[in-house]
Amino acid sequence: MATATNVRDAIERGGVHSVDEMIAPPKLFALGLQHVLVMYAGAIAVPLIIGRALKLPPQTIALLINADLLACGIVTVIQSLGIGPIGIRLPVMMGVTFAAVGPMLAIANDASIVGAVSAGSAQAAIDAANGTERLLTIFGAAIAAGIFALFMAPLLSLLMPLFPPIVTGSIILMIGISLMRVGVSWAAGAPASSMPAYGEPFNLGVAALVMITILAFTRFVKGFFGNIAVLMGIVIGCLLCYFLWGTMSMKKVIDAPAFALIYPFQFGMPKFHVGHIITMCIVMIVVLIESAGMFLALSDMTGKKIGSRDMTRGLLGDGVGTIIGGVMNTFPYTSFSQNVGLVGVTGVKSRWVTVAGGVIMIIMGLIPKLGALAESIPLYVLGGAGIVMFGMVAATGIRILADVDFKTNRFNLFIVALSVGFGLIPLVAPDFFKKLLVLAPSWGPILHSGIILTAITSVLLNVFFNGLGDREEAMKAAARTTHGSE
Repeated sequence: MATATNVRDAIERGGVHSVDEMIAPPKLFALGLQHVLVMYAGAIAVPLIIGRALKLPPQTIALLINADLLACGIVTVIQSLGIGPIGIRLPVMMGVTFAAVGPMLAIANDASIVGAVSAGSAQAAIDAANGTERLLTIFGAAIAAGIFALFMAPLLSLLMPLFPPIVTGSIILMIGISLMRVGVSWAAGAPASSMPAYGEPFNLGVAALVMITILAFTRFVKGFFGNIAVLMGIVIGCLLCYFLWGTMSMKKVIDAPAFALIYPFQFGMPKFHVGHIITMCIVMIVVLIESAGMFLALSDMTGKKIGSRDMTRGLLGDGVGTIIGGVMNTFPYTSFSQNVGLVGVTGVKSRWVTVAGGVIMIIMGLIPKLGALAESIPLYVLGGAGIVMFGMVAATGIRILADVDFKTNRFNLFIVALSVGFGLIPLVAPDFFKKLLVLAPSWGPILHSGIILTAITSVLLNVFFNGLGDREEAMKAAARTTHGSE
């Protein structure tokens, strides 16, 4: 990894930082596609969940997926490339945040929101009308929450001095641990252990084969093909599943239309309900804090330090992305942590790679057959790659903590121990806060997020144990970093 000194030396020599390095188009496409395949399953999961909860017809759910892919691409390009004061300008892929799923399901189940249907309408028509009405309410809440994020971004960026290595290392470690649950479920072949296919020996075997392929390419193959080790593992896994074992189907690709027209407010004008907007704004605070953790992880992986102004640009990107989501018939957006791990695995730091990934997703949103092809990849194929990548995120957090003074400052041990311990609660005991949430249901997005619990605990404990002295020193460091990045 490039150090801050190396980066400054490169700038002084007139060199280009690896984050800004342009890559040849053929390689750029392959590296961008690798990012898309890694995030695709997560990208389409939320519109599937919400569409089914709203009892929308299949063609409407398909439209939601296409709109999501298109918006994913647009927001990724804005965040990675940067437009004026918006965009972190790091290799970031954007996707719909899972933190908003709970509140959006609450909106979907809100009996006070009903659509207008004619008397004697069939039940399917009633469900579709009511589902569309609730969908428009979700879009309205997303737009309002995105506007709220624009005002919150500068404020949260000013809190960067409260995130020294002891805090950022703990948060990034918890991000990796939280993601590992997703990777393990992928490798098992089903999202829940109650499903019949979960943990089938065949699924585990294919996931292991993909993982071994990735490790082999990483260890023995140099240059470009070594950098796309994850993509090669997924491709080889898919080829074997399709030609040798027959467990990968092309039916969805054949049935998907060749072109999909997506335009703003396609379902109608958004509806704005104050209660749902407040809930979504709370979710947006959670999203911004998690995004800040992702940006700090990418900063460490790429060797490009970020200051308060850079953080503001990145968080503004989340806000603008969420507004675009509501306008383009989809949901709130955040930086996808899956892809942070991919940067660590490949060592490719160029933001132009994720810009290419964003362009690919825009094309997928307009050409459903391409999206259907990515959707046909079996989960257990992605699982082999997921475990490697998500483990890399956790390893990055450990590496940051390795530079923390544990020998002469024993308080730092307490900070890590308790912050990681609190972060593990939603993972090891999902019902731990069940009765508390009956009293304070609006706390759900916070108490269900191990990353947020770790962030809050580590910040508070660091201030408690290390006092304002360390904070003042961190502010000086942050000021130096900000000055150097402008």
